[in-house]
Amino acid sequence: MALSFTRIDLHTHSRVSDGTQSPTELIDEASAAGLDCLGLTDHDNTDGWDEAACAAEQAGIGLVRGMELSTITRSGSMHMLAYLFDPTNRALTELTAEIRDSREHRAERIVARLAKDFPVTWADVLAQSGEAKAIGRPHIADALVERGIVADRTQAFDRMLHPRAGYYEPYFAPDPVEAITLIREAGGVPVVAHPATVGRGAGPDDDLMHRMADAGLGGLEVWHRLNPPEFRAHLMQVARTYDLIVTGSSDYHGAGKPNRLGENLTPPDQLERIVEQANGVPVLQPQRRATQPSKSS
Repeated sequence: MALSFTRIDLHTHSRVSDGTQSPTELIDEASAAGLDCLGLTDHDNTDGWDEAACAAEQAGIGLVRGMELSTITRSGSMHMLAYLFDPTNRALTELTAEIRDSREHRAERIVARLAKDFPVTWADVLAQSGEAKAIGRPHIADALVERGIVADRTQAFDRMLHPRAGYYEPYFAPDPVEAITLIREAGGVPVVAHPATVGRGAGPDDDLMHRMADAGLGGLEVWHRLNPPEFRAHLMQVARTYDLIVTGSSDYHGAGKPNRLGENLTPPDQLERIVEQANGVPVLQPQRRATQPSKSS
């Protein structure tokens, strides 16, 4: 079945991870924003997929089911978007369960450190996380906001949640090459999320790019607010060198961040490339409803 989408945002979050809306609310807002295809990519889990699928069918927009997977490089963290993979793949589900467990215990350690200097508790964080399956620093930021310690998530991340602030704690995550291999084995397509945040702003180095490409990297998220214009030009050259897919996305988190739905989009031909490479689950497209013939008077 051919795709007919034109306004495609492939990176968003619901409150199943660190967004502020349910999958249904997210889909409804995407439709109201004029998008005709949305990628749901909650952190390290797929628990929002079923609800999002029902909502997308009702709203009449397409859904690309995905996930944002945490990985670690020598120079820091790297997030890997995984699209259209089989959510029942045992190796991948076991890995993401381990990541989620590590992230939650890491969050507890961060809060314990923060509590020495600020009036915030783990109960405050749990109150903000709601139905989230992956508790992380954004929920700590929300607790700091609720306590009136900072004005918003951005200020929290710029101040006490910054890695150099003294409250940072490491967590388990796989090497990106391992993650790429597992995503491919699950039938999915791996795409590096907001590459400018990797390597202290320099992006993946040449050695890592070679290794990721050899492992089956599918693409780079080029059009993202965290990639400066000059860095996007560099990413386009890297994509040409390795024949990679290029995507664009909002990385929308609802009220949690200033990002707005549809502020960056993925070209339709690049989504087609993702679909061609995937062998897990299909893109969900709204069913065409047959129109009733008009009755002649």
